[in-house]
Amino acid sequence: MFGDMMGMMSKLKEAQKKVEETKERLNTVLIDESSNDDKLKVTITANRALKSIEIDGDLLQDKEMLEDYLILIINKAIEKATNVNESEIAAVAKEGMPNIPGMDMFK
Repeated sequence: MFGDMMGMMSKLKEAQKKVEETKERLNTVLIDESSNDDKLKVTITANRALKSIEIDGDLLQDKEMLEDYLILIINKAIEKATNVNESEIAAVAKEGMPNIPGMDMFK
């Protein structure tokens, strides 16, 4: 019994370490998003840190339009980054979880 428990604890610690390593790696995964007309481009990491914004000069003439573009494109980039982040973390967590009967958390 204690051997099983120790094995499970070891496996959980290993899984936690892999999750932390994956979170760190996701800082280097870049997500690019741009408007349909390419007047605004943003790049964020899979951990949702904004890395760059490129704005076409035409948008600088219309503050309201620029604000709309920023909201739309940044939200799209965040959504993509969140999907990448969650799927990567879930895959690593599932891989490292010990098999505990009745605890099917990742189906």
